[in-house]
Amino acid sequence: MRGKSRRVRLLVGFLAQLACLVLAVTGCGPAGGAGRPGGGPANTLARGDKGDGSYRAPKVPAGPAVVVAHDAPFSAYNNKTARTNNNPDNAVVLDQVLVDPFVVDGDGRFLLNSDVLVSAELTSKDPQVVTYRIKPNVRWSDGQPWGCRDFYLAWLAGSGATPYFTPATTRGLDRVTAGCRDGNTFVETYRSPYADWRRNYIDQAVLPAHILERETGIADITTLTPTSAPADLKKAGDFWNSAWTGFNAGTMPASGPYRFDSSTSSERTVLTQNKAWVGSPGGPAMIVLTSVADGAAAVLGLANRQFTVVQPPADPLLADRLRALSGRGVIFEERGGPTVEHLDLDLAGPLFRDPVVRTAFAQCVDRNKLVDDLVRGVRPDAQPLGSLAFLPGERAYVDLYSGTMVADAQKAQVTLERAGWVLGTDGVYSRAGRRLSFAISHDGSPAHSREVELIRTQCRQAGMEIADGAASGGLGDAVVRGRFDVALTTSAGTSRVWSLADRYGTNGELNHQHYSNPEVDAALGIAETEYSESTRTDALAKADRLLADDLVSLPLFQVPLMWAYTSNIDSVYRHASDGVTWNANEWTVS
Repeated sequence: MRGKSRRVRLLVGFLAQLACLVLAVTGCGPAGGAGRPGGGPANTLARGDKGDGSYRAPKVPAGPAVVVAHDAPFSAYNNKTARTNNNPDNAVVLDQVLVDPFVVDGDGRFLLNSDVLVSAELTSKDPQVVTYRIKPNVRWSDGQPWGCRDFYLAWLAGSGATPYFTPATTRGLDRVTAGCRDGNTFVETYRSPYADWRRNYIDQAVLPAHILERETGIADITTLTPTSAPADLKKAGDFWNSAWTGFNAGTMPASGPYRFDSSTSSERTVLTQNKAWVGSPGGPAMIVLTSVADGAAAVLGLANRQFTVVQPPADPLLADRLRALSGRGVIFEERGGPTVEHLDLDLAGPLFRDPVVRTAFAQCVDRNKLVDDLVRGVRPDAQPLGSLAFLPGERAYVDLYSGTMVADAQKAQVTLERAGWVLGTDGVYSRAGRRLSFAISHDGSPAHSREVELIRTQCRQAGMEIADGAASGGLGDAVVRGRFDVALTTSAGTSRVWSLADRYGTNGELNHQHYSNPEVDAALGIAETEYSESTRTDALAKADRLLADDLVSLPLFQVPLMWAYTSNIDSVYRHASDGVTWNANEWTVS
């Protein structure tokens, strides 16, 4: 305990030093009052929503600096590689540094970013052609144009058409050929329809082509094609894959409202207003982001006004501590997030290839107990998840699992015994010499360890012997290599078609469960290619029902999001997929 107390004291000392960084801007006045400026509950929409399907950064009063605590240090400017893979701790920094062609608001709606684009539209359906018209006055913070070359680089790197680039995913872009009609017009032509085309260049995908050209000696990235000389492609790919890691102010200009300050270090990232930004300036004069892995330390820093905003991982104890700060001018908020937890069953293994075993396992898991212990302390109204395709509260959401996942160990036993399983003297079922013994693999985090222990206890009563398969090096390698029986995993529902097709399509990039159902493939194909929203939703609902019938994954719960901030800030609300800074330019700070 003395060691932990010392670490907290050291961290508090560091936070005090960090606060000095922004004294010149913020001053050291008393904390704001307990009331939220403007009143009312947290919103989820963008203040810059113009009401016509587009977004423009709103004019907000200039305010002092803010200090934001998040989980881990910023590590990469290019967050789209297979290595970085949309790391949320990079995204929370890059949200305000790199501009996207679309703003995705807190309700998941795509709004054309009219600060930088004239239009982005489907100009032909047969073949599918999408045309981006870029405003001519958009600049990077170093003065260079933000335009078609940057989009072309994003396409070339993300298309999978050349092995020299290693993107996290090629979905969507893998069916595109692209080119520049002129410096401000980018045109995509699709080999097959793709309804979700608006996702192609979001989440900080548009990086500065002029930096890559300068550093590699490539005169014009748009002259490079997938059939160009391998040496040139390798130069470009090596830079894109690896050079935009860590921090280098000379190779990491900004296209959004904020840019990196030279004082950025491994401990903290400092953002100042980008004077070259074409839109309305952001509210905070400076955004300081610091990593605090210890959620309790983040809460302490917020209580002491060393932080202005915190977004710790969802935890009932931390939620209670943040709620208790309401009398000290701290606002705590939570909502259901885009991430869900589920148990994935390896259908290549002899146990879970058997639908009887899958059914019995589903019957013994008490999801309500899991939600009660792990989620309701953050979100009191949370319920077990009943869908793999939709989130609670969405119009198409239907609970497809309550009739199967009944939390009844005796019913699970009946299911097994009817299929010839025999309960042994050790309390474990077996059949034909095979014991009902398996492991649940997980990442070893305290929350997941607690979750697995609850499931082990629940299903032990049903005659199942379950081992704790915590993976010290992380869960990824075990899952990718197919070395698991059951894996406790998470997935994001922000792109339902991507998520389901990757995980459950016969040829899905993340289908490590060896699952194949032609009807599911067909339904997901419709959801991916049809332009009609109702047709796509119906197809996803069909895939959802088929997955529930097959019991390939057992949904547990929607992972909540929680965040808190001092009451001198207005308009802090959590994005559906990125971190709390998604709309930091809109914050009004007093």
